[in-house]
Amino acid sequence: MASYGLQTDASPGCTAAPSGHAKHADPASEPLTRGIDLVLTLGALIFLAPLMLLLALLVRMSSKGPVFFKQQRVGRGGRLFSCYKFRTMRTDAEQILVEVLRNDATLREEWARDHKLRNDPRLAPLGSLLRRTSLDELPQLFNVLKGEMSIVGPRPITQSEVVRYGRYIRSYQSVRPGITGLWQVSGRSETTYRRRVACDVAYARGRSPLCNIQIIARTVPAVFLSRGAC
Repeated sequence: MASYGLQTDASPGCTAAPSGHAKHADPASEPLTRGIDLVLTLGALIFLAPLMLLLALLVRMSSKGPVFFKQQRVGRGGRLFSCYKFRTMRTDAEQILVEVLRNDATLREEWARDHKLRNDPRLAPLGSLLRRTSLDELPQLFNVLKGEMSIVGPRPITQSEVVRYGRYIRSYQSVRPGITGLWQVSGRSETTYRRRVACDVAYARGRSPLCNIQIIARTVPAVFLSRGAC
């Protein structure tokens, strides 16, 4: 089971609590955070609707398969939810993954270490572009509307990744996963999985309105520069 240190120098306004337990959020801040999420999400959906329609059309035309990809992710309190994305992989992605991991020891090591492949053979024609620009994550705005995610929070993880958080999974599960977050503005794929866990725990223990504002502000240049994306 994983046991990670919590040192991270990428914590804008997020100061981790000194104890081994997640800091409980101020109950009064929860309605405020939810209200901000709804206002930002509704505004974003109105503004981005033409772009999302165009991307849906391009995904449909460029490769065989559905426009959207749904995958079970672990949310607040450990509850599972369907996380939405524009499809970036081929429809036979699972079979491809099994094959490449069976035949390539280097890729097996990379997958075991990072739970992703930098040069992923499963990607559909538009997949690399959508991921590099984070446009594939725009449908997660609907997850925010449903209350399953927040604008800012830890990266939503799969059930198979829970074990990698070890005892720190309680910190992850104390907040809603986010479209953006501390890890996403701290190098993303350029960082290690250990660093990702440390960022998630630091955010969960030290989250605040100031922390969220600073992360949102840092998200814009990170996306435009494709910093750490793959």
